[in-house]
Amino acid sequence: MKPTNWIFILFLLVNVCSFAQANLPIPRNIAKTYQKSTRSTTGAPGTAYWQNTADYDIHAAYNPANLLLQGSETIIYTNNSPDTLTEILLKLYPNFYKKGSMTLWKIAADDVGEGMSIESIAIGGNQTIAYTIDGTNMVVKMPPLYPKQNLELKLAFHYTLNKGSHNRTGQVDPNSAFVAYFFPRVAVYDDVDGWNKHQYIGTQEFYNDFCHFKAAITVPKDFVVWATGDLKNCDEVLQNKYCRRLQQAFASNSPVVIIDSTDLAMGNVTIGNDEKTWLYEASNVTDFVFATSNHYVWHSASTIVDSTTNRRTRADAVFNPKHRDYHDVLHYTLASVKAMSFVFPKWPFPYPHITVFDGLDQMEYPMMVNDLPLERFDAITTTDHEVFHTMFPFYMGINETKYSWMDEGWATMGEWLISPIIDSTIADDYGMRRYDSTAGYEEDLPITTLSTQLNGSAFFLNSYVKPALGYLYVKDYLGNELFTRALHNYISNWHGKHPMPHDFFNSMNTGCGRNLDWFWKQWFFESGYPDLAISKVKKTGNTYMLTIENKGNKPVPIDLTMTLDDGTTQQQHRTIGIWESGNKTANVTFVTNKKYTKIVLGSLYTADVNKANNEVLNKD
Repeated sequence: MKPTNWIFILFLLVNVCSFAQANLPIPRNIAKTYQKSTRSTTGAPGTAYWQNTADYDIHAAYNPANLLLQGSETIIYTNNSPDTLTEILLKLYPNFYKKGSMTLWKIAADDVGEGMSIESIAIGGNQTIAYTIDGTNMVVKMPPLYPKQNLELKLAFHYTLNKGSHNRTGQVDPNSAFVAYFFPRVAVYDDVDGWNKHQYIGTQEFYNDFCHFKAAITVPKDFVVWATGDLKNCDEVLQNKYCRRLQQAFASNSPVVIIDSTDLAMGNVTIGNDEKTWLYEASNVTDFVFATSNHYVWHSASTIVDSTTNRRTRADAVFNPKHRDYHDVLHYTLASVKAMSFVFPKWPFPYPHITVFDGLDQMEYPMMVNDLPLERFDAITTTDHEVFHTMFPFYMGINETKYSWMDEGWATMGEWLISPIIDSTIADDYGMRRYDSTAGYEEDLPITTLSTQLNGSAFFLNSYVKPALGYLYVKDYLGNELFTRALHNYISNWHGKHPMPHDFFNSMNTGCGRNLDWFWKQWFFESGYPDLAISKVKKTGNTYMLTIENKGNKPVPIDLTMTLDDGTTQQQHRTIGIWESGNKTANVTFVTNKKYTKIVLGSLYTADVNKANNEVLNKD
């Protein structure tokens, strides 16, 4: 080996002794980031960490009559990497609907089209630019872009928004639309993979840099636009009374009706009789989307999210008034924002507003949510799930394309914890039965399997249920205070940046001051299944000793409920820490002078593939 490699190995050995890094498998491309000092074994960004960024100035005209979106943009792209770039990769996500696309989704014939058409492209004024388009990727050749330099990229484009086959974007009804992924954007170039070349095929989600967006959205008269960022020209597009109501909502805990059905019937919500251009601006966000309608009502309220500064966040519910269930969505949204700020993850909601739009999906975007109408239970669990995504992946900049568990798992856990705060009767077992029925089968792969290599049940379980359980078990094991400290260390390290899996594991270890690799390895990296059983009950005097056997190889908590002959119950709980030493059995005791009628092992969030051995009846 070269001397530099020996130095690197020594560096790793010194650090792994402190943080047990050696216990976790490290892919070669991730290991190189430690050698380059872009990441560190403490979990914090390394001394040489970098990420690229861009400023977008977007102009888009959307015609609801024919679904045509005509756009242009100027992108100032900054190369903060140590590499000289000779090409730039753009994402053309509307090509998901292009004839011959790689999508696994079934797209109606009426929605299959030509995808995004590039009308013109120029770099630094040079319009003779060579480029190739392959699916949702567009590779542009360019003069060398050296480290710490930037370039100006101008494009004009158009495409027809999908009318049906709704997948995160599209027409909602003849005069409403949720328009996402509508402009060419520069792909992420990072320290792990270089350019993000993964095609968008409709299953895996997105990976974008933190950028600054200015957007001018032109729509016909009477159409209102809601979008990522702040509305900069309210007095030019809305009648004065609606702007005043919007200002009132920023200071009001109680709901404010910005636009109601009466306002819509009067036909004077917007100013004048011609089309209007709505100006929005957002800084340090990973995406920009907008929604529009000429017949949606708009309810709004705000809440304090930071008790130190009294900073407020405004929540909006924008919906078709025919959907009666949506009248409660503002309450669910505001409650989610408050719970996120003060309960879990107990971090002030990071953005000035969040808008939940009555659409045809269940999908999140920076400061925007596209949710279909649902019954109360699903409306609550869907709203808080999608709003929770504000933290993961948007505030944290996660690569959802490769690591969907790093954001969906948190949103699922957030759903489990916040839904009962909104409605105490909710017991949300989202995905639990599906995991119990498939755990340990061939399709049940380790959580850290790349999302790009998964589909179907494996994609769902590895993205949502299994990681959420892992996070929940660690929270139970550490306790609320220590878990919050560890999680805040991770958030502090990586908000506004791009964390990878080992950055999370190491940040949590450092933040709680404990080596959790024994659990990370078994739950996230290894195959297997959870299976606890009551193998023995022994009575000595007033003490019942239960022997619990871990028949599987996944550490899960022990929850026991003993029902006594007078109808009362006693409960015992043990965290995953009871399996930390690698033991396969554990003893739990009950003390009572009464007889029991039955003992049941398990709880709502305790995964177990075989519940037949989880109950003991007293035959005495």
